[in-house]
Amino acid sequence: MNKRDSVHFRDRLIEERLKLLKELGYFEDKIFSDSQRKAAGDLSAYSVHMADQASDAQEREQAYQMASTEGRLLYHIDEALARVTDGTYGKCMACGKVIAKPRLEVVPHARLCIECKKAEENGELNHDDE
Repeated sequence: MNKRDSVHFRDRLIEERLKLLKELGYFEDKIFSDSQRKAAGDLSAYSVHMADQASDAQEREQAYQMASTEGRLLYHIDEALARVTDGTYGKCMACGKVIAKPRLEVVPHARLCIECKKAEENGELNHDDE
């Protein structure tokens, strides 16, 4: 990968990272507010109805799951940025081949070439090689 491509993908990764951090900030505000009653605007000690409590709990659970997914993606982006720095970005971590640029455009944090990713999804990739 040439220097221009490295700079391009580094910038893409940083942009994705900033978007994720903003989203995680939103989830943090939604999930970890001081009081769920305050967040709902309810100052009474009890919810009006059990169904409201269930809806609130379901919304919190969905926000937790989305934040967890976003956190994993942030980890993968940070790992990709480290690979840009150490010069291994764009090389498959399983077979060592170059990852196609169109794949990196779509998934800039990709660590596997498309063939190895398919093998991983099918359970055929030996993770000891990574």
